[in-house]
Amino acid sequence: MKKADPNPHANRNIMILTYVVLAAFLGMILYFGYFLQVTSEEVINNSYNARLDRFSDRIVRGNIVSSDGQVLAETHIGDNGDEIRVYPFGTLFAHVVGHSTKGKTGLESLGNFYLLTSHVNLLEQVINEISDQKNPGDDVVTSLDVGLQQVAYQALGDRKGAVIAMEPDTGKILAMVSKPDYDPNPLSLEAAWEGLVSSENDQGQLLNRATQGLYPPGSVFKIVTALEAMRENPDRYLDYQFDCSGVFHQDEYSIRCYHSTAHGFQDLSLSFANSCNGAFANLGLQLDLDSMYSLAGQLLFNSELPLTMAYSKSSYQMKGGAGEWEILQTAIGQGRTQVTPIHMAMLTSAIANGGTLMKPYVMERVQNAAGEEVKKFLPESWGSLMTAAESRQLNDLMVRVVTEGTGSALRDASYQAAGKTGSAEFETDKETHAWFTGYAPAEDPQIVVTVIVEEGGSGGRAAAPIARAMFDEYLLR
Repeated sequence: MKKADPNPHANRNIMILTYVVLAAFLGMILYFGYFLQVTSEEVINNSYNARLDRFSDRIVRGNIVSSDGQVLAETHIGDNGDEIRVYPFGTLFAHVVGHSTKGKTGLESLGNFYLLTSHVNLLEQVINEISDQKNPGDDVVTSLDVGLQQVAYQALGDRKGAVIAMEPDTGKILAMVSKPDYDPNPLSLEAAWEGLVSSENDQGQLLNRATQGLYPPGSVFKIVTALEAMRENPDRYLDYQFDCSGVFHQDEYSIRCYHSTAHGFQDLSLSFANSCNGAFANLGLQLDLDSMYSLAGQLLFNSELPLTMAYSKSSYQMKGGAGEWEILQTAIGQGRTQVTPIHMAMLTSAIANGGTLMKPYVMERVQNAAGEEVKKFLPESWGSLMTAAESRQLNDLMVRVVTEGTGSALRDASYQAAGKTGSAEFETDKETHAWFTGYAPAEDPQIVVTVIVEEGGSGGRAAAPIARAMFDEYLLR
């Protein structure tokens, strides 16, 4: 006769504990596999990982090259064996390629892991090990277009600001210029570095204004105000009317149009084209402020951007209960709102891409020293910032900016461009910052360009011609 288990509860507890330990063990195995396949490179290629630079003890840092194979950064080895990082284009790609001498910035930081990894064939690795020679690191091939970069650089001239060009349907960054700039070649010299970081230097050459510069958006923010009007009045937003005398008075406050221009009768489309401050300030008083704050968040204000390069967060602060002056200012892109050029480029790209934002990227692939592909970076969607219908409606408004409004610098082009100009006040008695953001061709967008010219004055006169030069280079060459 079989004896009853004297302690069935103890056996059951042992089985439960066994299953818990087994589940934890399997979970650790799965996580370890996920880490190796998905996140290990991100962890290893971290600017705080000091051990990564130890790779240079056995690997010569690879090249950074443009989309057509031109070398943007390479390592020269001197007669005494010293390795010197060389940037053949000097100041042209200073911010986007970055430097690796005093710390690492730009692509030198972003691609550090790949540049210090070698995928030469096994035989070559063995021969190099036996002869005590370093293996050549892999090359990072970028999406950067040398011709576009040169046009942006020359068009911006000696003015402070930034220019960004990208493909709206892929997220590829084609050009990125920030000024003032610097030459990364002599940074190994202490005097050159000290000159850049000295407290007496107020030029900010090391700041990448394209991704880290925060500016009042001025009238380019009317894209957001118009979108909020569309959402609150989907069937009637074009019926909005305003009679502009050049100065809009609301109680004790006054909002002036640029140079106090009297635009006369305006509907929403025409006031957007003419960048009428009075019309949009008045419109702001009619909108739901909490809804507008929510929209700003959906458009990535106050949020992390899907961007791997160093950047600053854009900010939007107005909420329900704000006073009249804050409403009037915020609706026209003034007040406390701050935005980076890359953020405006991303917002514009979403409009050009049917509402879908593609994650911006600048590394296209990694190849070994023999030119064989090691890794490919593919376009990736972040998600929708707006509906396809809303993007079409904004497109119509932005086309009218060019055909009838402040974007006249693009009016006689052989292609139809769409865009928005802006003139942003930032300090009393100083000229306004000049903005332009747009894309071309409007019917089938292939390139987005965003321009900020510090103290440039009118966006139509200072920023739009730079975008025109970029569009011409890309579409007509």
